[in-house]
Amino acid sequence: MNIEGERMTSGAKVETMNEDMTTPSSEFSSPQEPREPGLTKGTWIGVVIIAVIVALVVLFGIAARHQSESTLEKDTKAEAIPSVNVIYPASSVLSSGLALPGNTQAYVDTPIYARTSGYLKNWYFDIGAHVRKGQLMAVIETPELDEQLQVAQADLKSSQANLNLANTTSARYQNLLTTNSVSKQETDVAVSDAAAKKAAVDASMASVRRLQQLQSFEKIYAPFDGIVTARNIDIGGLIQAGENTTPKELFHLAAIQKIRVFVSVPEAYSTSIKEGGKASLTLDEYPDRSFEGTIVRNSNAIDSATRTLNVEVDVDNPKGELLPGAYVFVHFKVPEHSSNLMIPSNTLLFRAQGLQVGVVRDGKVQLVPVTISKDLGANVEIASGLTTKDAVLLDPSDSLANGQEVQVKSRVTEDATQMQKKDGSQ
Repeated sequence: MNIEGERMTSGAKVETMNEDMTTPSSEFSSPQEPREPGLTKGTWIGVVIIAVIVALVVLFGIAARHQSESTLEKDTKAEAIPSVNVIYPASSVLSSGLALPGNTQAYVDTPIYARTSGYLKNWYFDIGAHVRKGQLMAVIETPELDEQLQVAQADLKSSQANLNLANTTSARYQNLLTTNSVSKQETDVAVSDAAAKKAAVDASMASVRRLQQLQSFEKIYAPFDGIVTARNIDIGGLIQAGENTTPKELFHLAAIQKIRVFVSVPEAYSTSIKEGGKASLTLDEYPDRSFEGTIVRNSNAIDSATRTLNVEVDVDNPKGELLPGAYVFVHFKVPEHSSNLMIPSNTLLFRAQGLQVGVVRDGKVQLVPVTISKDLGANVEIASGLTTKDAVLLDPSDSLANGQEVQVKSRVTEDATQMQKKDGSQ
């Protein structure tokens, strides 16, 4: 009962309050009237500020992520393009000094064979020995040939005896014919028999001379002054000489009093090499010396495979200091002419299409064929294909393709003098 009464009392109070709120009064803001609790203005401002901050953080995070993705994409694309180093060709005037590799050869280089068959009885010179023309080098025993010579000499004596008898008979018949003691037919037969016997003697003498000549080959003499570079025989060895056998080289003799040097001269300098001109040789064995030589001849033809001219230089070698087969450098004096471009050797590409270099043009690679006029080792001189404004790739990869996109990492600038200094230091 009390509870229901309180509810009725509270309801009445609420109705009375609502009526008072709808009725305007000058005492509306009276402090004595109770007010319901709520959010203050400062609280609302704080909530808004926090919401703005959160929104800005979200927006900045999204923007940062988008920028990171864009940067990553750009970096990935940039990394996909290979970076290269380039160098610009340097102008180079062909030097008046031309040094080219060459090979030395003996002026005369001859293998010595046996002309007769037999067994080696003795040899007198080994490798490295200096021999003079006409010196005895070896002796061959020829027992079969000696027997053949004795038989031929016996046949010769028999033929000579028959010839003497035939000549006597012919003379007698001719004398008897003057007295008509014999017929003309008998006399002609005797004369013809004498002529036949003479022919037989001549044949026997020729056979004897042939065998004597073969017997003289039992002794092997040096055909010229030189050095024995090989000995392929020993005492008791079988030596066969003839048309149906493969001859065996007994000695190898080289004349080194004068040395021939053959040099391949590039086509660009072929017109500057004149017969009678001078050249000098340098060897690693003699670092502080040079040997003077003379240009004696050339092939008068450019080798289509190497584009070079084969030139022979003769060098006097009285002391035998230069050996056949040595690797030397031949220095020619040529006039300065035509300006070429010089590039490092590590820019060259050896392809099936020929010699090429990679040139960067508008950020892309262009493979350009080139022609070398002079190989200096670390650098080469280019006769055609490039200009001084071409950016040439250094150390190009084997997979480099025409039109490939690249980015230039660094540019190297060297003049011809610096390049030549590098060659000289190497």
